[in-house]
Amino acid sequence: MTATAAAVRSDDLIQRDVLAELSWAAEVHATGIGVSVSDGVVTLTGQVDGAARRWAAQRCAHRVRGVRAVADQIEVRPPGPVEVTDGDLAIAAVRALDWDSFVPAERLDVTVSAGWVMLRGEVEFGWQRRTAEAELRRLRGVRGVTNLVEVRPDTPSDNDRIRRDVQRALLRGIGTERVTVEVHDGGAVVLGGVVRSGWERDQAERIAWSTGGVRAVRDRLLVGG
Repeated sequence: MTATAAAVRSDDLIQRDVLAELSWAAEVHATGIGVSVSDGVVTLTGQVDGAARRWAAQRCAHRVRGVRAVADQIEVRPPGPVEVTDGDLAIAAVRALDWDSFVPAERLDVTVSAGWVMLRGEVEFGWQRRTAEAELRRLRGVRGVTNLVEVRPDTPSDNDRIRRDVQRALLRGIGTERVTVEVHDGGAVVLGGVVRSGWERDQAERIAWSTGGVRAVRDRLLVGG
């Protein structure tokens, strides 16, 4: 057996580890979630009582070594009668953004329909966009979030500086030189190359979004050995 073949984890082993990760994560409540794996691609099925648990389940699966991608087919079903109206949810969403000191709530607009939250507006940094979405996913009654927030840096983008900053942050954060970084006009970052896990892929995207001057991130990373 070659070293490459030995490094590839079987679907059965990945399935076992994903189930164990879901059971270990207290925020998931994994009793209603099913897991199947084919060629390293994990499919999550079943139902949970909120978008926050669905999001947590996705992240659990991505953390497992050998997972190449995750197909999320989990249904969000709030328990019992639906008590949270769209109006209640809209008020809670606005308050959550107002109370987060890292999010410029005055530059964001929230629309709620049938428990689904639409987020629009502009922010200066990519991490503010991600933080705002995370705040809304945690709210009780949210079925999902569509994030249409645009990143518009207040200072002109310097492509060479952005590329160097992203590459250095990647080395600090995930310790790999196998990720390539291209920056196109307007601060659009393209990530290429290979990472070792879905978790590293998520971290690489987070690092790119957190870099000053970045307006967009295109993820072309492959998950490999």
